[in-house]
Order: sequence, then C-alpha cells, then structure tokens
Amino acid sequence: MTPPEPTPLIVLDAVTKTFGAGAAALQALRGISMKVEEGEFVAIMGPSGSGKSTAMNILGCLDVPTTGAYLFRGVHVERLDRNQRALLRRRHLGFVFQGYNLLPRTSALENAELPLMYRGVSTAERRRLAMSALDSVGLTGWEDHPPSELSGGQQQRVAIARAIVTRPTLLLADEPTGNLDTEKCREIMELLLRLNQERGITILMVTHEPDMAAFARRTVRFVDGRIASDSDFRSAA
Repeated sequence: MTPPEPTPLIVLDAVTKTFGAGAAALQALRGISMKVEEGEFVAIMGPSGSGKSTAMNILGCLDVPTTGAYLFRGVHVERLDRNQRALLRRRHLGFVFQGYNLLPRTSALENAELPLMYRGVSTAERRRLAMSALDSVGLTGWEDHPPSELSGGQQQRVAIARAIVTRPTLLLADEPTGNLDTEKCREIMELLLRLNQERGITILMVTHEPDMAAFARRTVRFVDGRIASDSDFRSAA
C-alpha cells in the first residue's frame, strides 16, 4: 500500500475577510487558498493593502476568516474559540516584528525569557532556555545588556531569540529587516535561513524587498486580496 501523504502544516481554503458592513464594507481577502508544508520557508509579498498582513493575522491566530477554512495540522482553527486559539498560538507560533517590540528596561536575557513566563516555566529552566536561544542567534556575552546598549541587528536577534525560545513549529516574521541596513539585513536573513534549515522551523515572512525574499524557497504574491502568483523554487535547486 502507498503510505498516506503527510498532512500539510497549514491549509487556507477559500478564505475571505471582510471588515465593516454595507456600503462601508472592505473585503481584505477575496477567497485565498494555499498550503504550506512543514519545514518550508515562504516569502509573502505584495503592495500595501494587498491583504498580506490580514492573512498573517489569521495565520497567527490573531483574527479569524469571515468565510472559508484555516487548518493547522488538520485542526480547523476558524472553529476554535478565543482561548483555544491563544493556546495554539502559545504552543506552536513565534512572532518577529519590524519594530523588535523589546521591553526597554530589561536585559536581553529577560526579554528572551518572556514567553516562558506566560507558560509558567520555572526561573532556572527559563534562564537555561533563554541562554540557549541567545546563543543560537549569536548573542552569547550580551545577555545582561538592555536594548539601548544593542545595535539594531542585535535587537532583532534578541527578538528572534524570544520568538524561538518556546521552540515553535511556525515562525511568522513581519518585515523582520525593515529597520536595518543592508549588511544587518543579510545577517538576519542568514540567521532565519539557518533556523529553517537546521531546526526545521517553518517560516512565513512578509517582506517588500526582493533581495530578502530571495532567501526563501517559495514566494507568494498578494494583489487586491487575492494570490496573484505562487512560485516554488525548490525544483530549480
């Protein structure tokens, strides 16, 4: 017998999202469908207002579709209540933002520990895991420094350490290099690529920059709330 194909990590099936009602209604997503397998690195591109941020909010369990289905490892996320979505988010998802979103008066180590505090992890275990996460992003020796003493690239590395400290299945990165110069952009992208290849973390990254999207093995382009193209470069490798 032929073994069954593995369940995709993510399935979006005819997902729509409408904000408002009546004449003021805005249809941000117009029936998007896509699949993401475990271990993929996908860049999501498109002009402002194309729907990519709305799609990321749905994928991150921060919002739900108006119609259509979102499956995460076969589970219908759109059917979960708010608490169940929050639990899925804590257990499986990590987030990296353009603005770092670090706590300004706390050390790199304390920032990296933060998601573990919400899980009730003991102080000793939090420290061990956060130290390991900071080491994996090249910040050994910087654990006691607050964000004000770190460069932009180092701050984004702390943000990535915070995102991976819980060992997420899926990392959602929203313009992770948007505030960085060219050299630091490449350093962060090489780090994300290494996390994808060596740890098997699935990455979905929103970016406006083709040079950054080139690090991904697949690019999905949004236009006017629809998927305009979906290019998988694995076959060209």
